[in-house]
Amino acid sequence: MAETSLAAPQAAAMDRMYRYTRHIYDLTRKPYLLGRDRLIERLDLDAGGSVLEMGCGTGRNLIALARRYPKAELYGFDISEEMLKTARANVARAGLSDRIRLVQGDATGFDAEAAFGIARFDRVYYSYALSMIPPWRQALGHGLTLTATGGLYGVVDFGFCEGLPSIARACLHGWLKLFHVQPRAALEAELAALAAEHGRGLIFERPFGGYAQLAVLR
Repeated sequence: MAETSLAAPQAAAMDRMYRYTRHIYDLTRKPYLLGRDRLIERLDLDAGGSVLEMGCGTGRNLIALARRYPKAELYGFDISEEMLKTARANVARAGLSDRIRLVQGDATGFDAEAAFGIARFDRVYYSYALSMIPPWRQALGHGLTLTATGGLYGVVDFGFCEGLPSIARACLHGWLKLFHVQPRAALEAELAALAAEHGRGLIFERPFGGYAQLAVLR
C-alpha cells in the first residue's frame, strides 16, 4: 500500500534515516528497546487470532510473535520502504513468509481492508514507533479503530526514567534527539481518554524505573 501524499515527506525522511542503519538496527537497538517482549506476552494469543503491528520496522516483533504463537495470523506495515526491505528479508530468512504479510503504509490513516482484506484485528500494537511519528495522537487513535471489539490494543515506547538517576535520563533523551525520537509525555492521558471514549479498560505501567511506558487497552 503506497503512502498518501501527506505522508510522503515523512516516508522519505525515514528512508534516508534507515537506508544504511537498517542493516544494524536490531543489533544496536536490542540493549535499549526494553519491554517489547513483555508486550508480546501480554497479547495472549495462544488460541490464535489476527495481529497487526503499526510501524513494524525490521519485523523483529512479528517474527517473535510467530514463534511464540504458532496459530496467530500476522500483519505489519511501515512507512519506510527501506526498512521493509530488511523486514521482508528477515521474515524470509526465518521461513515465515507464509505467515507474516508486510506492506508500506502510514500509521495515521492506514487502510487495512485495502491492504490485507481485513478491517479489524484481534490484536493491534505499537512498539517504539509513536515516539517517531510527528502526528502521534492521530496515529494512536487510528490504531484503536483497527482493533476489533473485544480485542486488545497495546503500546510500548520510551518513558521519562522517573526512577533513574537524572544523569541517565539526560543522557538517554539527548541520545534520542539525535534520531528525532521524542518520548510522549501525554501518552497515558491520551490512552485514558481513548479508553473512556470507547468503553475500554486501561492498564498502564512504567517498567524499568520509568524507562519505558507500556499500556494495554481491553
